[in-house]
Amino acid sequence: MTRSNAASSTRKRRPAHRFTAVAGASAVIVALAGCSATGGKPESSGSGMSAGSADTPRSTIAMITHEVPGDSFWDLVRKGAETAAAKDNIELRYSSDPEAPNQANLVQSAIDSQVDGIALTLAKPDAMRTAAASADAAGIPLVAFNSGLDAWKPLGVKEYFGQDEAIAGEAAGQRLTEDGARKTLCVIQEQGHVGLEARCAGATKGFSGQTEILNVNGKDMPSVEATITAKLQQDPAIDRVLTLGAPIALTAVQSVSNAGSDAKVVTFDTNAELVDAIKSGDIQWAVDQQPFLQGYLAIDSLWLYLNNGNVIGGGAPTLTGPAFIDQSNIDSIAEYAQAGTR
Repeated sequence: MTRSNAASSTRKRRPAHRFTAVAGASAVIVALAGCSATGGKPESSGSGMSAGSADTPRSTIAMITHEVPGDSFWDLVRKGAETAAAKDNIELRYSSDPEAPNQANLVQSAIDSQVDGIALTLAKPDAMRTAAASADAAGIPLVAFNSGLDAWKPLGVKEYFGQDEAIAGEAAGQRLTEDGARKTLCVIQEQGHVGLEARCAGATKGFSGQTEILNVNGKDMPSVEATITAKLQQDPAIDRVLTLGAPIALTAVQSVSNAGSDAKVVTFDTNAELVDAIKSGDIQWAVDQQPFLQGYLAIDSLWLYLNNGNVIGGGAPTLTGPAFIDQSNIDSIAEYAQAGTR
């Protein structure tokens, strides 16, 4: 019997009974110890963080995100997922679509192909409701990551990995207050995305000054640049531009220059190019949610569930952020960013 068929026939029995779980734990520990002690066959994920391969049955896991093509954030997520998949003897099937109905269709396609588990983002959770119910009916475990903190449990998702966007936003707002900002422009690159909207709402709550929301089309960077430029020209009182992704932040730097504005740029999320911008002072700081870690934990948690009935978090989300990156600590992060893991 193939792994997929075996998983289909036993999914409804997971998590295992106590005796089975204990026996499974021994098998997993022995497998990992064997890889560690004997230098089990390494598999490269391209991240520079490869490890021995677990001696557990081959599984197929789908990772389905709302990635906008060209957004480097998702390269980090995918590298984390690939690193875990290589270690865990998993066939990883990655797909994405920024349009919520299309993402839901990708989830349904994964269900129809009888994958063993699904890791997905919930940027627009209402659109995922039917697909999540279909996965549950098929006995396919779901974990969520990156977005949908307030929605994952009602959808029957077993685990969540990411940051609390409202808390992260509030921390950003408090940092803006400490920096002496007076008026902040919070730029949302995908209208209706619950996580991005929570960031701006949190920033508004934590900031003692005035916050204005600006919606832009993150799939059209020339339009983003023009829209931010026009807003800064219209309102010279804006002294901070808070963006919610590294590519948008780098574009905002150009917009500030175009507008002849004195506004400073701060952001959520990082990439290798952003590291140089923080070093140079073009960007003041970034809120890091560790996307590599999110991708890694999403896949590794499904491996643990499939092979040992483990559920991480005790019914609560597993938080991967927020943390601030600025000139005081950028050198300690730079080597990881260049490796493509931060």
